[in-house]
Amino acid sequence: MTPNPPEGPESRWSDLERPPLNAASLRRALVRDETLWTSLDVLESVGSTNTELADRARVGTARPGAVLVAEEQTAGRGRLDRTWTAPPRSGLFLSVLLAPQAPAVRWGWLALLTGVATASALARTAGVDTALKWPNDLLVEVAGEERKAGGILAERVTEETVVVGVGLNVSLRAAELPVPEAGSLALAGAHTTDRDPLLRAVLRSIADWYGRWDAAAGDHTASGLLEAYAAGCATLGRTVRAELPGGEELTGEAVAVDGDGRLVLATEAGVQRPVAAADVVHLRGAA
Repeated sequence: MTPNPPEGPESRWSDLERPPLNAASLRRALVRDETLWTSLDVLESVGSTNTELADRARVGTARPGAVLVAEEQTAGRGRLDRTWTAPPRSGLFLSVLLAPQAPAVRWGWLALLTGVATASALARTAGVDTALKWPNDLLVEVAGEERKAGGILAERVTEETVVVGVGLNVSLRAAELPVPEAGSLALAGAHTTDRDPLLRAVLRSIADWYGRWDAAAGDHTASGLLEAYAAGCATLGRTVRAELPGGEELTGEAVAVDGDGRLVLATEAGVQRPVAAADVVHLRGAA
C-alpha cells in the first residue's frame, strides 16, 4: 500500500485529467443505515482489491457490505489468474463483500448479476451501451469494433461470504491499452469519465439488483435477473468457440444461459451442451 504517493511533475499520479476519488463524499452518499454498504475505503495502491478484501474478511476487519476501492492495482486478477493492469486513476477497481441469504448453490449468479448491474449503471451515467460477454466481461464499441473494457471476478471467502470484484477501464487512452482488443469508456465516447458519479451509480445498481436477487432466494427468474442478463448478453445467438479446461474446444451457437448460469451451446452434432467454465471467443454475429 502507498499512503502518500509522490506528486512531482514526473509523477505517474500527477495527471490532472485523472483526479483522485473523494472518499469522504462517496461514504456520505453510499454508506447509510438503510443501504447495503456498511463501509467504503479508498486505497492509493494495492495488489488486488479482491485479495485485500478477502484477507480483511478472514481476520474480521471487514464485514458484509464492505466496499474496497483502489486508485491503482499492481496485481489485479481476472479469471484463470490473468492479470489486469492500468495506469493509476484511469479506471474503477473495486471489490464488495457479500453475505447472501440465498442458497450457496445459486451464488454462481453473482458475477452475472454484477455484470447486469454495472452495464445498466454505465448506460445511465456515461451513455455507453455496454454489452455482456459470458461469463464475466464488459464490452463496449470502439470505432465499430467490440472491445473489452472491464471484467468481473467472484470468489468465495468463507462459508457465509463471497467477494465480487469489478475492474473497468474508464479514461484509458489508445496508447495505454494493454492489448489491441481492450477498450475504455473514454474511447467508446462516454459522456463523462468522472469516476465519482460512475462509482456511485455502479454501487447503487449492484445494491439494487443484489437486493432483488437475494430477496427472491437467489431465484434468477423471479428476480428478473435471467431476463435482464439474456437481454444484455452479446454472446447469446452467436457462433462461439468455448476453450474448456484441459484443452478441449467446443464450437456451436450460444442458445441460452441455464438455471445454473451456464452457457448452453448447440453444436453441429445437434447436441445442446452446457458449459460452466470456459474462455469464449465470439466467432460470428447473431443469427
